[in-house]
Parts: sequence; structure tokens; C-alpha cells
Amino acid sequence: MSNGKEEPCTADSSQMTLKESLDECMEALDLFLNNHFNESLEKLQPRVNVSMYHALIYATVLEMQAMMTFQHDDISHAGNTMKMAQDVCQRVRNKSSGLVSKIAGEPLTEEQLHAEVCYAECQLQRAALTFLQDENMVSFIKGGIKVRKSYLIYKELHSLIQSNTCVNGPCHSHLVGGVSFGMGAFNLTLSMFPPRILRLLEFAGFSGDKDYGLSLLNTGATALNLRSMLSALLLLCYYTFLTFVLGTGEGEVSEAEKLLEPFRRRYPNGAIFFFFAGRTEEIKGNIDEAVELFEDGCKAQQAWKQFHHMCYWELMWCFTYKRAWKMAYFYADLLSQESRWSKAMYVYMKAACLSMLPEGESRPFGEDEVELFRQVPTFKQRIAGKSPPTEKFAIRKARRYRAERPVKLPVPVLEMMYMWNGFSVIKKRPELTAGMLETIEEAQRALLETPEHESSADDQCLIHLLRGMCLKNQGLLRAAEESFNSVCAGEKRIRYEHYLVPNAMVELSLLYHDQGRRDEAIKILHKAKHYKEYSMESRTRFRIHAALAKLKADPGDEEPLDASHT
Repeated sequence: MSNGKEEPCTADSSQMTLKESLDECMEALDLFLNNHFNESLEKLQPRVNVSMYHALIYATVLEMQAMMTFQHDDISHAGNTMKMAQDVCQRVRNKSSGLVSKIAGEPLTEEQLHAEVCYAECQLQRAALTFLQDENMVSFIKGGIKVRKSYLIYKELHSLIQSNTCVNGPCHSHLVGGVSFGMGAFNLTLSMFPPRILRLLEFAGFSGDKDYGLSLLNTGATALNLRSMLSALLLLCYYTFLTFVLGTGEGEVSEAEKLLEPFRRRYPNGAIFFFFAGRTEEIKGNIDEAVELFEDGCKAQQAWKQFHHMCYWELMWCFTYKRAWKMAYFYADLLSQESRWSKAMYVYMKAACLSMLPEGESRPFGEDEVELFRQVPTFKQRIAGKSPPTEKFAIRKARRYRAERPVKLPVPVLEMMYMWNGFSVIKKRPELTAGMLETIEEAQRALLETPEHESSADDQCLIHLLRGMCLKNQGLLRAAEESFNSVCAGEKRIRYEHYLVPNAMVELSLLYHDQGRRDEAIKILHKAKHYKEYSMESRTRFRIHAALAKLKADPGDEEPLDASHT
């Protein structure tokens, strides 16, 4: 695929109207969604210096590519291109300072209103790239200022288009779509934060209303405008990832399927829609169907290998659910070779998959899991100034293999699977849960035969947690409760895996909910909130927040969230 680094061509001397620019950008977006990535950029590129929409969409495509490749040069180039797009928008904006003063003075023209929403979008996307690219505090402050400036423009535009003073021109639907996307994205994203964090953000002028955000994004996604695709993709991420991984593990499959249907009809070979269709089947427990869709997504195009990486990640988990360890290893290996996002995580998963094989069984490519585990810390990286939480977790777990004669981790793949709420996937497939329980009980027997070591209690509590998840899936709630309580009872003996106890409490609360024991569920969730400074803390706190919302309970006061433990 083109990397978009050619010098901009001179635009045709004829001036395009706003409507003509939008129509051509819609055509370019159609090409993009049909996997014609080069053609999409080629259509946009000649006018990036004269048309704000051409500049914005061109820069947005480059930013998507940069976020997938995670190459420094791509991120830097995308940032420069987005800055150029912002400059194009600035030339069209009203020159008076601040949108409020513009509204109070002469009415803005339709083109100036569009320049405002494009400018806000440029600010937001530049902030995202700033967080990815730079690690110093000054850059974070600059990124935060961009985010707030973007939000205030969206907020004022939203008030304006709802008033009777707004210019309602021939391209008004695209303006409304842009504002709906911005306001919807801010409201939905912020609503997911625990109450204490949200209160701080509201004090800074932000607002987070989940239902309002979903309403705006749904309106934008189902209308025919330039931001329909962005609104739809954000909703699909929310329905199939955010509510699943950071929630209570259900996902919102019916909403995702309803949203996907018209896009899959319009773009039957669109790689991105194959991916989300596969993800919905995976959440439903239809693993074979999901595998087929992810494979189709890879076959659909070869220009952007980064789309393949998203599918490889899901395929790795699909084969994990089936306990096909060598196939799961195969996709982790592909990711470790091709993707830059988190090589430490991918190498950890390779080692974890191999460690699940019987000792005498041959390893693919002659690799050795102990050596792989030892390599994990060497691939540590920083995103937005910090190591990704799952990567930090993997590095910490791999430390056990630094010893000359290490004691193996009992079920490292299943432990990571728990972190991604994978047990909610196999819940829909009794035979997969039964197989996983068999693996866990084998590990439990092996632990009993292993001489006592410093992590024995940690390993035993981990097995109790994972066994409880399987028993709960099978409807054996009393036995599951005993397993989760065994984790809590072992708290004082745990040396390293302090995340186990608050997570066991979350699982107990969800089990109590299923039994109609609402008061007990709420009580134990509030108890779980008092735990601090453990691995993957933010993820657990998001789950606590989601569980309290499910119980329709008052979240109460939250403890401050230390980002170093996310």
C-alpha cells in the first residue's frame, strides 16, 4: 500500500464546491471500505492542499495505517499530514478568536461551520498521535490541551446546530454527522470511566453520558454522511471489545449485528467488516464460524497487512478456546514476526502456548518455551509514556523463568485468557468449558505433585479462580462459589499475584447476581474497590464499575486510580 509520502500534486485549477468535495471524499471512502486503499489515497491526494475534507480524510487514512504499523516514521508522517490538514481548515475558519465570539457576531457561512468541525477532528486525531509518539510530560500536556480544545468546539457546534440560527445548507447532513461523531465519541468514552475519574473530568468541562453518546453515534452511523463509517467503527469497537473486555463479559452482539448488516451488504468483501463479523461470532461462541470469517478477512486484501494482524490476534484466541495449542502458537508467532504493537506479549503467548504441550512432544521450529519466556523482557516498549498493561503483566510473569531451574507457570495461556474475558466466550459451548476444566484439573494435580516453592500459594489460588470460572459456566454455582472463596481465603499466603483476590471478588459478585443475591453482590464489589496497586488494576476497576452498573447500584466513592497499574 502507498505510504502517502509522495509530494502533494498541484490541484486542478477548477474550484470544487463544498458539495463536490464531499461527494469525491465519499467516493474515496467507498474505495477504502472496498479494500482499494491505494486508489482511495490517489483520489484524495491531489487536493489535500486546497480542500479541508480531502486533507482530513487523507490524513485520517494515514493515521489509521500508522496506528496499525506502529512504525515511528509512519506515526511522525501521519502527525505532519494531520497538521497540514488542520492548516487547510484554519484558512477557511472565521478569523475571529473563539467559536462563541463568531456565533455572537455575523453568522458563519456553511463552509466555515464545516471548517470548525474538521478543525476539531484534526485536533483530536493529532492528540492521539501525540500520546503515541512522545513520552515526556510536556507532550502529554499539549495533547490534553488539544483534546479539550476539540471538545469545546464540538460542544459549541452541537449547541449551534440545535438552535434556529444555524445555516442549513445543502451539506448540512455531513455537518451534523461530524458533530454527532465528536460529541458521541466523547460522551460514550468518558461514560466508561469510574465515577471518581469522571467527576474530575466533568470539573474540567467534559461530560460523559453513555446513552446520549450511543444515541448520537447510532444516528450518525445509520445516516448517509462522511462520518457514518467512523461512527459505525467506534460503535462496533464498543459493542464487541470495550463492553466485553472492560465490562462483565457479555458484549452487545445483537446491536453489533444490526449495525453490521447494511455495511456487509454494501461492502461484501470489506476486510474490516469481515473482522467485526468474526468478532461477533466469536463472542457468541461460534468459534468455527469466527475462524472462517477471520481467514476471509485476511484473504480479502493483501495491501494492508495490518488488518491481518487484527485477525491473527483473534485467531490465536479462537484456537486457544479449542485447546489447539500449536495453532494458537502459529498465530502468536506470525504476530511476533510481523506486528510491532507488543512483541513482548506475542513472544509471551508463543512461550505460553508451547508450555501447554506435553513435555515429550516436539515443539514447532525447535523452539523452547523457557528460552522464549526469558526473551520477553527484552521486547519491552512504551506507548504514551508507559508500558501497555498486558505487556507489563507478561513481563512480570516471565520473570519466573530467569532462574537456572525455573518452576513452570501452571496454565499461562488460560491466565491471560481470563484477563481478556475468554471464559465468557466458552460459556456458550459446554464442550469447550469441559475441555478447559480438564486442563485446569490436570494442572491442579501437577501442582500437588510439585515440591513447595515461593509461588505455590499464588499458583493454587490461580487454579481455584480459573476452576471457578469453568464451574460457573457449567451452572455448578455452589462449587464455583467455593472455588472463588478459596482464592479470598488464601489472600495472606499470596506473594506476587495480588490481582487474584479482587478479581475473585468480582466473579463472586457476578455469581451472586445470577442467584438473585443483590445486596451481597454490591457489598463484595465495594470491598473489591479498596484493593490497590496490583496487576491490571484499571481493567479490574472498569469491570467493577460495569458490574455495579449491571446491578443498578450506587457506585459510591472511588479510590484514585494510579495509571501505573493499568
